[in-house]
Amino acid sequence: MTVDFFPFETKAGVTFKDKNLLRQAFTHRSYINEMRDFSVEHNERLEFLGDAVLELVVTDYLFHKYPKKPEGELTSYRSSLVNSQTLSSIAATLEMGEYLLLSRGEAKDKGRGRQYILANTFEAVIGALYLDQGYEAAREFLERHVLPLIDDIIAKGAFIDAKSRFQEKAQEIASVTPSYKTLREVGPDHSKKFTVGVFLGSELVAEGEGESKQEAEQNAARVGLQEKGWL
Repeated sequence: MTVDFFPFETKAGVTFKDKNLLRQAFTHRSYINEMRDFSVEHNERLEFLGDAVLELVVTDYLFHKYPKKPEGELTSYRSSLVNSQTLSSIAATLEMGEYLLLSRGEAKDKGRGRQYILANTFEAVIGALYLDQGYEAAREFLERHVLPLIDDIIAKGAFIDAKSRFQEKAQEIASVTPSYKTLREVGPDHSKKFTVGVFLGSELVAEGEGESKQEAEQNAARVGLQEKGWL
């Protein structure tokens, strides 16, 4: 399958020297499983690399931007910038979904699964850019598309730890300490998706999904705050 990545490069403000790296960044494992003779690897190794580059760039930026902030608050800021919801939103703005190489089955999923694929692809693009042009190019890309979001996130209070907020409200209003239970685990060991429920006693308040149990718990708490009107 031939994909013209030029519109994406134009929108993202990057020009890859090695177009195969960019193609790999957009290639999902499911596509490889369906197209056995495809000459490019899937994007999981690039995603692994891009995740580390993203964490470093964001951490360095926040460390210097907020010299008076304690470690805990900086961690919350960073989490709000690098979580799958934020990254998939940026990927959608860049119309990355138009270039994904997916199996026919994955291509039909327009729900939560697509959000994780977009977030992972965004990280893979970072990894590909790092390999193609180095750290500075990756940092400049993130300076354009990720770092400017922090001011709006702080203004809206979106960085506040959802689990802590939900626990405070549950104890204050319902006199109950919430509990979390893993409801489902799907996918291979290297790429699991978790669904976690947040409970008040025996009442299932909400469910959340994530690539780790911690992320799924945060998402469950975030939905729970909405369900209870505790935002």
